[in-house]
Amino acid sequence: MRAGADDILLVVDVQNDFCPGGALAVPRGDEVVPVVNRLAPLFPHVAMTQDWHPPGHLSFASAHPGRKPFETIDLAYGAQTLWPDHCVQGSDGAAFHRGLNLPQAELVLRKGFRREIDSYSAFYENDRRTPTGLAGYLRERGFKRVFLVGLATDFCVHYSAVDARREGFAAVLVEDGCRAIDLAGSLADAMAKMAAAGVERMTSDALAG
Repeated sequence: MRAGADDILLVVDVQNDFCPGGALAVPRGDEVVPVVNRLAPLFPHVAMTQDWHPPGHLSFASAHPGRKPFETIDLAYGAQTLWPDHCVQGSDGAAFHRGLNLPQAELVLRKGFRREIDSYSAFYENDRRTPTGLAGYLRERGFKRVFLVGLATDFCVHYSAVDARREGFAAVLVEDGCRAIDLAGSLADAMAKMAAAGVERMTSDALAG
């Protein structure tokens, strides 16, 4: 399979804090780096997302006295998993993994920068109403299909893929270019929801072949 002029590779949150040794490390998260580096030259267009939280972000457990990471609380926009402080603006943890080699990336979209609301999806904040502007960018550039890689499969990649479909784009999950947190069955749930939304699945070998 060959990527076309109306395809784009979306590289989701391949940042230090989501890789081994980071504040919110996804198991084996760094394994996506060589896959992404191998895939990117096959695409005429590449975009990246970057989690970019201000200090004291409302999704941090530390912002809620007595709460611990991975607990769930109700906020104005619904249920919110509490996370360790991660991807704080300007920190080394928020930087892209040093092994990532994507000089051709045309867009870096920062998300999660509003203190009062989290943002898993590259398209919408977690209230599911506030857009990031990515859909408009993709439409204006004439893209039709979004291929997704990055971290984590069951959170930011999952929400981005489902929202790509919601916005009328074809969406393809490159499975070996992603890794999951798998928090209390979240991976199986995410895969089921992506399938229901019409997200396709393939491997990097199928693209490179």
